[in-house]
Amino acid sequence: MAKPVRSMTGRDRGATVCAICGGNDFYQDITRGESVCTTCGCVINERHIDSGPEWRAFTSEERNARARTGSPMTLTMADKGLATTIGWSDRDANGRAIAASSRAAIYRMRKWQIRTLVHSSQHRNLSIAMSEMDRLASQLGVPNETKETAALVYRKALAKRLVRGRSIEGMVAATIYLSCRIHKIPRQLDEIVAEARVNRKDLGQCVRLILRHVDVKVPIPSANDLMPRISSDLGLDGQTVQTAMSIINDARKEGITAGKDPGGLAAAALYIAGIITNDRRTQREIAEASNVTEVTVRNRYKDLANSLEITIKP
Repeated sequence: MAKPVRSMTGRDRGATVCAICGGNDFYQDITRGESVCTTCGCVINERHIDSGPEWRAFTSEERNARARTGSPMTLTMADKGLATTIGWSDRDANGRAIAASSRAAIYRMRKWQIRTLVHSSQHRNLSIAMSEMDRLASQLGVPNETKETAALVYRKALAKRLVRGRSIEGMVAATIYLSCRIHKIPRQLDEIVAEARVNRKDLGQCVRLILRHVDVKVPIPSANDLMPRISSDLGLDGQTVQTAMSIINDARKEGITAGKDPGGLAAAALYIAGIITNDRRTQREIAEASNVTEVTVRNRYKDLANSLEITIKP
């Protein structure tokens, strides 16, 4: 069966255009191993190597039974998912019972295999940290790609010996918070503290330590990143959210947002936008959804209204 492929250029495979018609769109025929020009039918390449398996499967059960590879490598596991584990069952891979004369030898191999997995202190640290990261990421609803980034940042911090003398829970929580900022996922520091086994002060120290010593680019938190989650909790209309984002963009141009908490700015912008679009919410409702106090909402509301000269009708 032929399937379309993207145009091949000289940078890709050494062929720029078709030698007959000058076209640059090709089909790849998997069964024949050929690349065919879609315009004139000229065969450009007839020696494509099939990188797939040599076996065929027609059902999912056959595919799972014949596959010889496991799950892909991941940084969220201490051994990156590459280690082999000797199971505790007394049956071999074919389901046959293991002879009694071999059970003692297999038991010894299993025991030493478990000991070698956590031989170094660094590997023991990773084992504890990755299990804690799984728990915290599950509690926060963090996607897998964000968890992968957090695991990469933690491994860099561990390589620089930043974890020594500090709690593993605090460093894991800090890496998840930074990873959420990298992927622009609306998670505030207080939300991490509520699920982590560390207080806010220690978590802030771990975050600053990683930013100071680990080579990782973390964007500055923006109030616009928090808008979708807060507006969803409040049930606001899309027009209200767009108005609030435009208020934040205007405030950023005026330099008002510098040094201000993104949660407070997002709450104040949504409060002003709700009044403008007649989709009003109380300051208490917005403060609870934004994890800030009502005083913060009022202060940021006054700053935005006075600086941007927004006239609000009572």
